[in-house]
Amino acid sequence: MRIVAISTLSQFWTRHRDAEEALRVWYAEAKHAQWRNPQDIRDRYHSADILPANRVVFNIKGNQYRLVVKIHYNTGVVYIRFIGAHAEYDRIDAERI
Repeated sequence: MRIVAISTLSQFWTRHRDAEEALRVWYAEAKHAQWRNPQDIRDRYHSADILPANRVVFNIKGNQYRLVVKIHYNTGVVYIRFIGAHAEYDRIDAERI
């Protein structure tokens, strides 16, 4: 998969050093993944939330942080839409961000 906006992740882990390793692991796995549909994600990430509009919410660092992406399965592109703590996530609309 091609990940768009890796800078969003690196800016986040600069402010939240405890998230860096988990985000780097997610990035490496996603980069080499070949997700063709939501089930491909569920097979690897059982706790991922599959949302409408091709959004997926990943739990990062034991669900301390939430990562929202939008995936274009047909082109293999993953857009980083949001990364934040649970309280921040609760204030967004993950289906529209």
